[in-house]
Amino acid sequence: MTTVFDPVDLAGTPLANRIVMAPMTRSRATEAGGVPTDSMVAYYAQRASAGLIITEATQTSVVAQGYPLTPGLHTAEQIAGWRRVTEAVHEAGGKIFAQLWHSGRIGHPVVLPDDLVPVAPSAVAADAQVFTPDGMLDCVVPRELTDDEIHATVAEFAAAARNAVEAGFDGVEIHGANGYLVHQFLAPHSNLRTDGWGGSTEGRIRFATEVTRAVAEEIGAHRTGLRLSPGNPFNGIDEPAPEPVYTALLQAVEPLGLAYLHICDVPDNDLLARLRKHFTGTFVLNPANGGRPTGPEDLGLIEDGSADLLAFGRQFLANPDLPRRLAAGGPFNTPERSSFYGGDDTGYLDYPALEA
Repeated sequence: MTTVFDPVDLAGTPLANRIVMAPMTRSRATEAGGVPTDSMVAYYAQRASAGLIITEATQTSVVAQGYPLTPGLHTAEQIAGWRRVTEAVHEAGGKIFAQLWHSGRIGHPVVLPDDLVPVAPSAVAADAQVFTPDGMLDCVVPRELTDDEIHATVAEFAAAARNAVEAGFDGVEIHGANGYLVHQFLAPHSNLRTDGWGGSTEGRIRFATEVTRAVAEEIGAHRTGLRLSPGNPFNGIDEPAPEPVYTALLQAVEPLGLAYLHICDVPDNDLLARLRKHFTGTFVLNPANGGRPTGPEDLGLIEDGSADLLAFGRQFLANPDLPRRLAAGGPFNTPERSSFYGGDDTGYLDYPALEA
């Protein structure tokens, strides 16, 4: 019987176990330039016992940024900063993928320089608020991307993937979930376009498909993962009937031979099972648990074949040695929500590991 503690080959990348550190925004990069800091180096190195670390969402361009203090992968300084992270993780025996992200309409002009405004498939504001240097603010009406700008955005994902490899990452994950730009193209209420980027199922999956193909062609499909959250209403997304769109998307990317598909925050297990039939590669699951962190009670999802790898978010945030704690049955540190985003190293680097 396969367990979460067994090693696995991820498209040529050997993983020591099937425990994944899920991507979690922590807002600890530099204010100027979005460069990874010394604290970020220590944070990821502390968690290198994961079979695979997936980094916090990392913007592919200046206008892709949705929140303050998030890192990027589009400048030389950012590449150098991330290289320090990957070297530390590799020295500690871990593997690490960068999650590539464009926030789309989830953002605010006060976060962006040079009078930029958030962009999206259509000029439809999200029914959501975002954290900014001025506190929580309503999302604004975004500017609709032109056809040329969409092609340029696809190219930016590919360039950021190339930068990730230069920075020493073992691969990248495309963030197509949680209401950000890729998800905005997929959803019918945020994508009102009638050109080739919307209107039909084929039009709405086109951006996700082209981004995935461009990244896979740039760095190899074996180093490319894709994260999706079909039907997840987070960040003002409305997908009343997600199955046809996601079935078509998975059928489109299946021939690429991606490293993995990562599904998160989908409570409909029947939908998950049906969608999984359209993807034969490695399946990473971050299960929807009604607000409960993924924990020991979910390890059976590997044993019963529901997933090939299991992703943990808040438990990894608070327990840097999570694989060891899972093997021992606990105890587990409790995550402190007040320090999730921004601040100093309190609630970031000071969660204790188990004593030897």
